[in-house]
Amino acid sequence: MNRTDRLYALAEELRRVGPHGTTSTRLARLFEVTTRTVKRDVSALQQAGLPVVAQAGPGGGYVLVGATLPPVALTPGQAVALALAVDALPAGSPFGVDARTARDKVLDALSPADRDRAAELTARVWTRPDRAGPDDAPPVAPAVLRAVEDALTRRRVLALDYVDGRGTTSQRRVEPVVLARTGGAWYLAAWCRTRTDFRWFRLDRVRRADVTAEQHEPRPVADVGAPPDDAHPVGRRPG
Repeated sequence: MNRTDRLYALAEELRRVGPHGTTSTRLARLFEVTTRTVKRDVSALQQAGLPVVAQAGPGGGYVLVGATLPPVALTPGQAVALALAVDALPAGSPFGVDARTARDKVLDALSPADRDRAAELTARVWTRPDRAGPDDAPPVAPAVLRAVEDALTRRRVLALDYVDGRGTTSQRRVEPVVLARTGGAWYLAAWCRTRTDFRWFRLDRVRRADVTAEQHEPRPVADVGAPPDDAHPVGRRPG
């Protein structure tokens, strides 16, 4: 999570907890940063005019004065996460139609710029029905997931330490194009600058992923090839 997104999320969390407030220790754990970073972030919110006060003593913490729950406002990345959660519902699930309707309402409520960005992101996250079995992949490291999400959202070049199916480790610099789930595993389709070609990387085989400062022009989704007939972008699930 970059600092801008973290400041937004921190303000929303303070609104959510209301007049009881919360501690810097809890916020640091929630956002996976140090308490010192939390204090700097709170100071930045205060300088921006947000009425955050610190309560001293046992049980003290940060309180947003006059905190109320505002109208829902999601970032494009959060909108994609919602679409992905709705997409994960099996066909015929109870309230499945209501879930898709709620997703569409949230997407419609975004600003035009955020709606366009969310639409672009959902077009780059693909799923197909899971076929459960013994070959299901192990979980992906949370740090790897965060880096891939960030690189795809901000159009940044990603540095990977990757272990292929033969156990060989290589270092790659890639331009993310599509995130895809199939066969119980998540894959990143990307332009590999090391191989100067498109490659598919299984995320549970990525040992380390670092977002670089270098931006790239997004490549067309179609460049990675035609998807299977039963695959679809999140947010466009049939039915």
